[in-house]
Amino acid sequence: MKRKWLLLMISIMTAIVLAACGTSDKKEEGSGDAGADSEEGGGEFRIGMEAGYPPFNWTQQGDANGAVKIADNAEYAGGYDVQMAKKIAEGLGKELVIVKMEWDGLVPALQSNKIDAIIAGMSPTEERKQTIDFTENYYTSDFVIVVKKGSEFEKATSIQDFSGAKITSQLNTSNYNVIDQIEGVEKQTAMENFPAMRVALEAGKIDGYVAERPEGISAAAANDKFSYVSFEENKGFETDLSNTSIAVGLRKDDANLDKINEILQGISEDERQQIMEDAIKQQPAAQ
Repeated sequence: MKRKWLLLMISIMTAIVLAACGTSDKKEEGSGDAGADSEEGGGEFRIGMEAGYPPFNWTQQGDANGAVKIADNAEYAGGYDVQMAKKIAEGLGKELVIVKMEWDGLVPALQSNKIDAIIAGMSPTEERKQTIDFTENYYTSDFVIVVKKGSEFEKATSIQDFSGAKITSQLNTSNYNVIDQIEGVEKQTAMENFPAMRVALEAGKIDGYVAERPEGISAAAANDKFSYVSFEENKGFETDLSNTSIAVGLRKDDANLDKINEILQGISEDERQQIMEDAIKQQPAAQ
């Protein structure tokens, strides 16, 4: 009788152990996908960015000023986008993971589940809305033209004062398209990033480049040879809010959309402006 009871207990314990192992294996099988546990707390929140678009995002060597280590990289990412991403990840109860990649690779990476969101100074244009969803805006700015101090364009008051100027902007952005509004402009080939444009401007290869105001402030702060031209109403670029604002990019019908909007709504405008001012001061001078 005792032997039968012992065999029964061993059988029960073995079944419990095997069931637990099966559950563990299933969890491990799903842990490699970006977006795992997307509707519940825990797990990773993998966000894509260039880490080369200051003051929104940049690359640095340490964790100063709240920078976050880049995945599979010895470097860290800092900037306005990083600080906003930290708040969103905290609100979702997830671990923030920064994935550094080229601008053109962001949307494909999101669609293929390699990242969970794009937080990279991306504007929610109608064209992009055809393929991905966006949250509410988390920053709004306006367009300026970065120029060299002492140039004939530094005192410009209207975009039409740049007639005949060699102007460019970043590849695959709405910034580049608005250049066409300048009559007689010599529109130059779009460039990959703003550091490249700064080099071209200082070398005299271009007369200026279109950027959002934070980049204008950053460029002038990083190089005393640079200035930027802002425009009064009706003398600047005609554009809609989707071209001068930035939002979080998500996959179509992402379950976290409403929750992220709720988190963003909890960040006051004053706090957002302070985060941007800090980012402008903290960005590496070389960028």
